[in-house]
Amino acid sequence: MRGSSQLARDKVLRAFDPVASAAGKEGVRLADELFAAVDALDRSGSLLRAFTDPARDASDKADLASSLFAKYDPRVVTVISDLVTARWAAGADLSTSLEDAGVLALLASAQSLGVLSTVEEELFLVERELVAHRSLLSALGDRAALGEGRVGVLRDVLQGKVHAVTYALVARKVSAPRGARLLGAVRGLVKAAAERRALMVVSVTAAVDLSAAQRTRLASILKDAYGHDMQVNVAVDPEVLGGIKIQVGSEVVDGTVVSRLADARRRLVG
Repeated sequence: MRGSSQLARDKVLRAFDPVASAAGKEGVRLADELFAAVDALDRSGSLLRAFTDPARDASDKADLASSLFAKYDPRVVTVISDLVTARWAAGADLSTSLEDAGVLALLASAQSLGVLSTVEEELFLVERELVAHRSLLSALGDRAALGEGRVGVLRDVLQGKVHAVTYALVARKVSAPRGARLLGAVRGLVKAAAERRALMVVSVTAAVDLSAAQRTRLASILKDAYGHDMQVNVAVDPEVLGGIKIQVGSEVVDGTVVSRLADARRRLVG
């Protein structure tokens, strides 16, 4: 998303944030309506063009939004109206920003209910399950299958086993990938949840799980290094043999036995 679009998105979402936070449990319904608006724009190129035409008066766009989405919650209509009256570098940026508003509504709901850390941890576990079970990833990310079919698979696997907000977030990415790969989309949700808690995400792979004390110690060390509070997510992989692999953003520190053996082999081969 280019500069002008990013500025427009951020401005509207900042204004919507306290509204979404105050919505509590209703945040799930607000998100559903925002996602429905995204789907409407994705289905209709002419509607998207009408909302993003720079030559069209902003008040006309707001009136059109109010008319088309009159049955929606007034809080949702306000967000849509604010977004359609903004200037966009690319038309698709409007739809993407509406999608982001829906995700914000769900995460704000989780935070207001005191379960945001639970949702973040569950999202991370979903990501690890997708990595570990490629057949599940293929079934949930199969673009050739209907969205209802993919969600049916997800329902069998996940519904009732995680918080309702976690399920709603993942179900949205499964039902409407919008050009994104599922694994990347789920990782984006993990990052969004951590950012809402003002934390950086640290992905750790180790042969055995880390104790609470070890996680706290690692978070403290990394905070000193990066100057930011850390959320440590640990994935257990017996194949690493020993040591740990740490990833913060694009930076990877690999201290596993497997990595060291591979490095030794490379040096021997020359």
